[in-house]
Amino acid sequence: MMGFRFAERGDVALILTFIKELADYEHMLDQVVADEQTLEEWLFDRRSAEVLFALSGDGEEVGFALFFHNFSTFLGRAGVYLEDLYVRPEHRGKGYGRGLIVELANIARERGCGRLEWWCLDWNEPSIAFYRSLGAEPMDDWTVYRIAGEALEGLAEQGGR
Repeated sequence: MMGFRFAERGDVALILTFIKELADYEHMLDQVVADEQTLEEWLFDRRSAEVLFALSGDGEEVGFALFFHNFSTFLGRAGVYLEDLYVRPEHRGKGYGRGLIVELANIARERGCGRLEWWCLDWNEPSIAFYRSLGAEPMDDWTVYRIAGEALEGLAEQGGR
């Protein structure tokens, strides 16, 4: 039987392992700069995001979802943004990914949130098919923009603070 639990401070090493496994799957492992200390600070001291684990019948953590609240001005309420969803390869096809999404939908509903949303890489056809099977719709009218690294530093310096 599948179960779920929220991550605790002692799970930081496991969270980082899952992040690296996901990054490796996405061919982005070289972009992971997070470390245990940083994750502990942002997840447990600053409480900027939450982690939910999917548990196998014997209690083993087999997948995770890292999420946080965003806000929709149009809806006038918070939403849940799913940053990472990952299930270890040997446990795929057993309902853990679906279970995590369903659990997040319940969390969103319990917290009065207006939506659950996430991004998916365009090449990730298996995930796209999975998300569509849940009733998720791509937001084709939107383009993601990002300012990070040196561009972020340079832009912030323009403010004179």
